Amino acid sequence: MPLKELFEKDWQELESEGVLFSSLEKLVAWGRSNSLWPATFGLACCAIEMMSSTDGRNDLARFGSEVFRASPRQADVMIVAGRLSKKMAPVMRRVYDQMPDPKWVISMGACASSGGMFNNYAIVQNVDSVVPVDIFVPGCPPRPEALIYAVMQLQKKVRGEAFDGLGQQLPMVDAWTR
Repeated sequence: MPLKELFEKDWQELESEGVLFSSLEKLVAWGRSNSLWPATFGLACCAIEMMSSTDGRNDLARFGSEVFRASPRQADVMIVAGRLSKKMAPVMRRVYDQMPDPKWVISMGACASSGGMFNNYAIVQNVDSVVPVDIFVPGCPPRPEALIYAVMQLQKKVRGEAFDGLGQQLPMVDAWTR
């Protein structure tokens, strides 16, 4: 198609021929949501379920999250899987601070979300008191399918397709910051 014809057509005609229109922010959010790279932060039994979410049966790779990174500088999602001791909390905060922006946190399991059955002096009762959590995954331990669902919900949040409890649409993540 010559360039002159391209500018003379209406945008609906171009869309019917396969030409897409979008903004740079939506394109960046789409790319970012389909390439979430989690940092490995398995602390207890939930880490086994986190690892099994990448096996052939569950296949977290379908959603672009198969690359578990050992370096926080290469990850943008931290999955806190298991109970967090007060001794480990500063280390987790340091790993979170080393992650580049924008970054997200998934709290996996009852122990990470609320302390679980460990209501004592040694366990942090809520990971949200150490780092800001975006998605909470319930269960003890939660199934790999629950973690995959949480990743899908995080993708919606990054793209701006998520809603709050009142039904109001949450804003899309800014193109370069959170």
